[in-house]
This record gives sequence, structure tokens and C-alpha cells, in this order.
Amino acid sequence: MRAIQYSVTGEPDVLTLVDRPMTEVGPGEVRVRIHRSGVNPTDWKSRRGSEAGTPVHPAQVPNQDGSGVVDAVGQGVDAALTGRRVWLWEAAYQRPAGGTAQEYAVVPVRHAVPLPDDASYDLGAALGVPFLTAHRCLTVTEDGPDRLGPGKLAGRTVLVAGGAGAVGNAAIQLARWSDATVITTVSSPEKANLAALAGADHVIDYKQQDVVGEVRAIAPHGVHTIVEVSPAANAAIDAAVIAPHGSVAVYATDGGATMELPVRASMVPNARWQFVLLYTAPESWRPRGLADVSAAVEAGAVRIGPDAGLPLHHYPLDQAADAHAAVEDAVVGKVLIDVI
Repeated sequence: MRAIQYSVTGEPDVLTLVDRPMTEVGPGEVRVRIHRSGVNPTDWKSRRGSEAGTPVHPAQVPNQDGSGVVDAVGQGVDAALTGRRVWLWEAAYQRPAGGTAQEYAVVPVRHAVPLPDDASYDLGAALGVPFLTAHRCLTVTEDGPDRLGPGKLAGRTVLVAGGAGAVGNAAIQLARWSDATVITTVSSPEKANLAALAGADHVIDYKQQDVVGEVRAIAPHGVHTIVEVSPAANAAIDAAVIAPHGSVAVYATDGGATMELPVRASMVPNARWQFVLLYTAPESWRPRGLADVSAAVEAGAVRIGPDAGLPLHHYPLDQAADAHAAVEDAVVGKVLIDVI
């Protein structure tokens, strides 16, 4: 079968199209015929590694997210799953042969989630990293719910930094589905339009407007949850607008390793600074996140594409390096690899 792999860390050109043998299905596993492979920043960061040129053995098939059809099941797995449409999450994590940038991927059955017939493979491949990250960010607030869905965030205000990004888009959609008032910040009129299409109630251009003043005008008592993509740049702003017992959920590093934390401004409201990484998130949260994202898909509450504020960029499998480069260059929208 055709597959993309890398045997050394580095630039996108370390990704190579090869012919790999079909992976056998083990107990508790399913094999999925991949239709779409989603590319996220975590994928290129893993490929680049901490030092270019580091050998990777065995060779790694990249990409955590994907969608397709169950082709075979292992011992202990319900045979009725064969032929089912599914979306995959963390397919490549600690599984060198499990990534979705290949024609067939074998993963533990819990990593293959049913995809409704009316949901596209494009949507399925866009769910894992962005929507699960967004769910985690939206459910870590002290007095907030640990589940999402209609009414769960009613009466609450959420601030999403970077509403035109994939996680920002997912956070806006999930928060609106849960009936929150959603404020988001962007850096241009074009991105403002995308955030509005995603469903944000209020959009602030941080290059043209005073974010603290605008947020406080909308939410005089502060915002309950902040989904933060740029902590090094925004820590002071976040501390200035957080509500009592609110949380700042940090899911990205903003390219920097450190940030200055406003201690007093965070202490007075008993604010929580919560760092979010899917791979090491508490296991107790994971079933809730998967269930809620699945429920949102079933309800038709989440969308992708230009009309949903998330333009799509498609690449064939043999151009996986270009797909990785696009994400690494911070292209606006969702990058997908068409395996079929």
C-alpha cells in the first residue's frame, strides 16, 4: 500500500512516499481504509523534532487525524464495525505505523469513532486535534461544566484568541453550540470575517482595537473562559479580562518557551491558568470529549469549509510534504490530504 513516512527528523522533504506492507490487525484493533488525512501543527512539530537529522526507527507514518471506512477488525472487536465510516484521533501517537498519511491505518478500536452518513470525510479528518483541544479548553473552568452541549455554557462568556485558526474555529463552534456568548480576537478584516462565519458573537481586531476595553464593554464582569493560542503576547490582556474563578486554557506556545504571568491580577479573581496538551490530558476527560464532539457532529452543530470560517486546502498523498509545509507556514484554514 502507498504510505508517507519519515526515517529522520527535519524539513518537509524528509517525508517520502513508499510502498509499505499491509499492517495486520491485532486484538482490539481495527484497520481503516483512509479517505482523508488531516494535518495539524502537532504533526509537523513531531516530524521536525528537537534536532534535524535525528534518526527515526522504525520509520514514522505521520498525521494523527483522519477519516475513512473500517476495512477489518481484530479479535474482540464487533464484526459489525466492518464497513462503518469513522473518524480517527491520535492515530500516530506512540504508533509508528499508525499515522493516517497512508492508504490503510491500524488503530485501537477506541480511536475510531463513528462518522454519521451525512458528515463528510473532510469533516471527519478535521475533528481530532482541533475539536478535542477546543473541548478540553472549554471544560477546565472552576465553576464551569465538564461537558458541552446545548445550554451547558448558557450565561457564560468565552474569549477565543485567534478565532480564524483551526482550534479557534472549533472553540467558537463548540461554545456557540453550548449557548455561550463568544468573543474572539483576530489580526485582520479577512480573519474577522472567518471568525464571524464560525459563529462568534463579537469579533475584535487586536491590531486596530483595544482588546481589554472592548472585552470589558461586552462583559463588564469579565469572561469565564479564555481559549489562548498566544500566551506570551496575551498574558496581561487575559489577566485583565478574566472573571472571578475564570480560566485561561493555554494550548499553544506562541513560538516562545516562556511567558510573564501577572501574578496579582490572576490571584485576585482566583483565576486558573490551565495548560492543555491532548497526549497527556487526564484519561477521565477523554471519554467526555469524544462523546461531546461526536454529539455535536450528530447534531450538525459543527462544520468546516469557507462558509464555516475554515477554508479547505486539499493535497494528494504524494504531495504530503507540501501539505506539511502549508501548515508550518500557518496557512489560514484546514489542510487535508486526499488519500482516495
